[in-house]
Amino acid sequence: MNKQTKRNRAWQLLLAPAILTSSSVIAEEAVVSPINSGDTSWLLISSALVMFMTPGLAFFYGGMVRGKNVVSLIFQSLVALPVITFTWYIVGYSLSFGKGSGLIGGTQWMFFDNVDAAPYSFYGATIPHVLFAIYQCMFAIITPALVSGAFAERLKFKSYLYFLVLWSLFVYSPVCHWVWGEGGFLRDGGTLDFAGGLVVHMTAGFSALAASFALGKRKDFGTADTSPSSVPLIAIGTGILWFGWFGFNGGSAIASNELAVNAFSATHLAACSAMFVWMMLDWIFKGKPNLTGACIGAVVGLVAVTPASGFVTPGSGLLIGALGALVANFAAMLRGNKFDDSLDVFACHGLGGFVGILSVGLLGTTSVNSLGADASSSLFMNQLKSGLIVAVYSFVITFIIFKVIEVIIGNRLSSDEEEEGSDSVDHGEKAYTV
Repeated sequence: MNKQTKRNRAWQLLLAPAILTSSSVIAEEAVVSPINSGDTSWLLISSALVMFMTPGLAFFYGGMVRGKNVVSLIFQSLVALPVITFTWYIVGYSLSFGKGSGLIGGTQWMFFDNVDAAPYSFYGATIPHVLFAIYQCMFAIITPALVSGAFAERLKFKSYLYFLVLWSLFVYSPVCHWVWGEGGFLRDGGTLDFAGGLVVHMTAGFSALAASFALGKRKDFGTADTSPSSVPLIAIGTGILWFGWFGFNGGSAIASNELAVNAFSATHLAACSAMFVWMMLDWIFKGKPNLTGACIGAVVGLVAVTPASGFVTPGSGLLIGALGALVANFAAMLRGNKFDDSLDVFACHGLGGFVGILSVGLLGTTSVNSLGADASSSLFMNQLKSGLIVAVYSFVITFIIFKVIEVIIGNRLSSDEEEEGSDSVDHGEKAYTV
């Protein structure tokens, strides 16, 4: 053995402990890294899917109103993207998910302070915290946009902007914290809402009911032809909503796993079931199957299964969708001219969401989700109680919000402006030039 070889071996022996130590540290870091690329990828995709639902809603609602108000309804959905995102970033996320009291979150995450790439294990141990915050932002965006269907064709655009901010802060954020937030009193009390039956659909639906009473009826309500201006737009919007809903419900597993697959499957089956049931009801009571009705039915099925999709089997999704369609369809027919919920947001989202919340108590099983609960009378009663709390709170606070806006700048278009249409009055443009 020559001298150079001896020196090399001597250095290897001296450096071996350091090399072994650094290698073990690197290996350990690779093993214990909390971020899971599969879960992160799925939630990134889900966030994009839920964001895409808002343009879908814009088409869905835009097609349902008269031609002179199409731009207005589309704009009301789309403008929620920046307005609610700013609100969410500044304070909404912190109030919704920050650790505070049982009634409202804290202020520690205002302006996304300390909301970074490290996970916050209570909400997602395998994904960046900021990804969870952005995913939830997409829910916060579409929820007040859902309410816009109730006051279609008569609310000033400026008043709607006030509504977006006030409603997000005083209705959405508190209810979100109650149901999903760390320390929320409904969550701690055993309430189960997988993807937003209470937080999204019941808040929107019962707020829509309040809005219809606070604003009153359209000037020609019950006398004018209010047939949809574009059935193709409704169909396109339905397709986008259905597509996006897989991220809405499937993404709520906050992981790419069996639970996400279950929610995805239950979601699709419920939409198909409700679409078929609504179509058959139209055929029976109206004499013909109606594309608009079938599209509404599909959306109602998606609404109804939302809170249950991660707690029930896919087969139960079929039953939930059918039940949701029956309840919403008859509620819409019974409304008649009693109040002017322009696009039946209360029937479809308020009551559809309530059906889903109660279904968890009737059909839930821990074989699907060990963090859920098996169906029981006590679970059903707890779900019922939670639904009533959210319904009353959403109705009362929304009614107050519109009364406050009325004092500040007024709510409604004038009679002449309503006749002309909100597209030209508020926005100076028209959807159709022919």
